Amino acid sequence: MSDNLPRRQVLRTAGAIGLSAAAAGALQQTASATSSTSSSASEGIGHGRLEISKKVFGRTPAGEQVDVYTFTNGRVTISMLTWGATLQRIETPDRRGRKKNISLGFDNLEDYAALSPYFGSTVGRYGNRIAKGQFTLDGKTYQLPINNGPNSLHGGTIGFDKKVWQAKVVRTDTAIGVTFTYVSPDGEMGYPGKLTSTVTYTLDKANRLNIDYHAVTDKATVLNLTNHVYFNLGGEGSGSIDDHILQLNAPAYTPVDATLIPTGQIAPVTGTPFDFRRPTAIGARIRDDHPQLVIGRGYDHNFVLGEAGKDGVRLAARAWEPDSGRSVTVHTTEPGVQVYTGNFLDGSFQGIGGKSYRQGDAFCLETQHFPDSPNHPNFPSTVLRPGQTFRSTTTFTFGTI
Repeated sequence: MSDNLPRRQVLRTAGAIGLSAAAAGALQQTASATSSTSSSASEGIGHGRLEISKKVFGRTPAGEQVDVYTFTNGRVTISMLTWGATLQRIETPDRRGRKKNISLGFDNLEDYAALSPYFGSTVGRYGNRIAKGQFTLDGKTYQLPINNGPNSLHGGTIGFDKKVWQAKVVRTDTAIGVTFTYVSPDGEMGYPGKLTSTVTYTLDKANRLNIDYHAVTDKATVLNLTNHVYFNLGGEGSGSIDDHILQLNAPAYTPVDATLIPTGQIAPVTGTPFDFRRPTAIGARIRDDHPQLVIGRGYDHNFVLGEAGKDGVRLAARAWEPDSGRSVTVHTTEPGVQVYTGNFLDGSFQGIGGKSYRQGDAFCLETQHFPDSPNHPNFPSTVLRPGQTFRSTTTFTFGTI
């Protein structure tokens, strides 16, 4: 979707689904036009120089130094920690040029280590859930730590989000950022193979945050790397995201059982509260009496994305907040996106701005392969073998409408 949409057209979407047929059609048409990252330049151009700085953020109990890298294009500013290769802050302007941080997080390492529900983390070795913490690969069954009801979540009790990654600044004429590297030893959290993962986060002059994942292994393994940033486009700590407008390029989703494990079914979204193919307020149907929403306490589901273009990239999602006009568009090479609406935030801790985070105060768009894929042969494979290289790219484009 172009960020040059007239404001009066955008505001018709505010509050709920007050979108006229003509406006919805126009938004749908422009969304189709942005089926690759190259077409996202209309989101706005950064007006300053590409700059980056580094300082100490804290130390782990073992004495490891954790740094924070802050890089900017003069319009968007990103702060990232070597702890968990974590997106700590994303500062973007509203339609009047007023900047706010739109990413939930903490201002100290202790809270990230003890409290964080993966705020902005690079998660792995396997993002999302694996049923009963078990999978079988090449005839051998592997047991992972159980840390989410009866299941394993986001790599286990000590996943990649709780590791200090090595960092190196990367810079080109048009982008700046950091490459993070972590080597996971064979058997860590029960996963086979020594896995070397590198994730490069770069911000370019068109306000695109590109995330490029690479991984190699010395034994057959499974992996599902993603970033778990929590967005509130009105500003971190500003309250509910119910009025945010969401559009997904997703004709289907994967229903879950009572423990949030996919049943194996790929179900059409037509006629359900999971149909976001037209721009819809996140809160418009979140309290509907639909069994899947009851199970998840809201949206906590994997959406099956539409076909990719010739370059392997697909439009995944678009979200915006009507009052501020801030928007984010997501493109990815991944086949799915987990939409999570902060259902388990309970106000028990305070974030960067000193405000408590409560249920529904943020949403996540976790680009990914499907949850529990190792136990569902009909899902896209997440197996990586020696001699292969895992590659994945996701782009968040920030703008205003």
